[in-house]
Amino acid sequence: MSYQPEDPSAGAEIDELDSTAIGRARPRRHDDEDEGSETFEDDDLESTVGAPTNGQQKHQGNGEEEIELPAHACAYCGIHNPSSVVKCLSCNKWFCSARGNTSSSHIVNHLVRARHKEVQLHPGSSLGDTILECYNCGTKNVFLLGFIPAKSDTVVVLLCRQPCASMPSSKDMNWDTSRWQPLIEDRSFLPWLVGAPTDQEQLRARHLSPQLIAKLEEMWKENSQATLEDLEKATAVDDEPAPVLLRYDDAFQYQNIFGPLVKIEADYDRKLKESQSQDGLIVRWDLGLNNKHLASFVLPKLELGDVKLAVGDEMRLKYNGELRPKWEGVGYVIKIPNNQSDEVTIELRAKGDHKSVPTECTHNFMADYVWKSTSFDRMQCAMKTFAVDELSVSGYIFHRLLGHEVAAAPMKTQIPKKFSVPGLPDLNGSQINAVKSVLQRPLSLIQGPPGTGKTVTSATIIYHLAKINGGQVLVCAPSNVAVDQLCERIHLTGLKTVRVTAKSREDVESAVGFLSLHEQVRMNDSNIELVKLNQLKAELGDVKF
Repeated sequence: MSYQPEDPSAGAEIDELDSTAIGRARPRRHDDEDEGSETFEDDDLESTVGAPTNGQQKHQGNGEEEIELPAHACAYCGIHNPSSVVKCLSCNKWFCSARGNTSSSHIVNHLVRARHKEVQLHPGSSLGDTILECYNCGTKNVFLLGFIPAKSDTVVVLLCRQPCASMPSSKDMNWDTSRWQPLIEDRSFLPWLVGAPTDQEQLRARHLSPQLIAKLEEMWKENSQATLEDLEKATAVDDEPAPVLLRYDDAFQYQNIFGPLVKIEADYDRKLKESQSQDGLIVRWDLGLNNKHLASFVLPKLELGDVKLAVGDEMRLKYNGELRPKWEGVGYVIKIPNNQSDEVTIELRAKGDHKSVPTECTHNFMADYVWKSTSFDRMQCAMKTFAVDELSVSGYIFHRLLGHEVAAAPMKTQIPKKFSVPGLPDLNGSQINAVKSVLQRPLSLIQGPPGTGKTVTSATIIYHLAKINGGQVLVCAPSNVAVDQLCERIHLTGLKTVRVTAKSREDVESAVGFLSLHEQVRMNDSNIELVKLNQLKAELGDVKF
């Protein structure tokens, strides 16, 4: 795709086109000398996209009567200057280059929030109804696209950052890839590609707060035709949660404020997971060593970044074809795409001899997430216990959670003479001060940017706590990766370490897999009965008691 700019700072027009570039004629344009403006024929300005309300949007200006907006009006603010709007090809909605009350242009804001990547210019723009794509490979991800001025200085070429801009082109060598620049700069398309609306257009536009824009985007995920009127109705019905406080009168007030927030987070997580279904899958069947069925398939949404998948996630696989009765089964993800394969593999709960599994079928399958509320239920249960039982935590922790100023009881801890521990790097002054402070307080917070040694410091603290108290130390973290990293560092100190993991993650490869509880039990040959049970499990695939 190549362009010939008239004025790089103001606009651009398409250069002579060949079959490898755009292959589409420019719209007819007429100059109106008397008015000093340009007009376009109606046929050229027709938009084929539908708007939320029968192809038209309604907008009411400041103190003015309600007017009908064209179909290409910005879905946020209503600006409809052809040179300032862009159509999102994923949802067929139009957005402009104005920023309004947001830190980015409306089109970039939408693309980021909706995770969309492909756009088309308006037929009435100086570049016509062009779909932005890489001239070399055809990719349409605008976040990867940039332009390179050709050696003629009258043409620019659109190329993706990787791999086309980093290697010579097989189509044309008439450009310098070192001059590649992105199409999006400062969270907005370059002005010669998508012009900025005039000050008057922005003054007359509809002004939405970032919060309303976020709610509108969430509503579009469930109903792509939702309008601002629908948003206003939903906003009027929804009760805003109470604001989070710095200090709470009692534990009941704490629960009453955080309980609804946890529910909102749970509802959002459930909707997100349940919306990430994929149909039309082609499944490849295998039989695992544990005599369980393995279903492998490619998830296109995963490649687009619309789905987040991790090993151990539970998924439901359904057969909707006509070759046999409807079927569905549940299994755990045991493999996600990597450098060797793009397939996702799930292990079904059903045994290999289960005749209902449609292993003879490969097409017309659908996969979706199985949402579990376990984490959120535990949060609610913990807050309820905290509210009704003051002794559920220590008095110091109880009052600190409520934001009360309370003095910590002095801890009689023997500070070690040497803070660095075996197997880990020596600590610097800041890390030593952190370790010393933590060992003398019941509650501590260590903060620091990445690479400052927080993990090593934490492992050092755990080593000293185990040596000083002579007992066990429970280590928790918000992710499995964080737990693995801590576990690895603690093991290097020589402490006896046991990695406790969910059953669904027992088959996940990990650098500390040998420290996991199930693996240590398997390797324990001192108990003859246990050895026999492990052998039986290896033969049958599972053992139930």
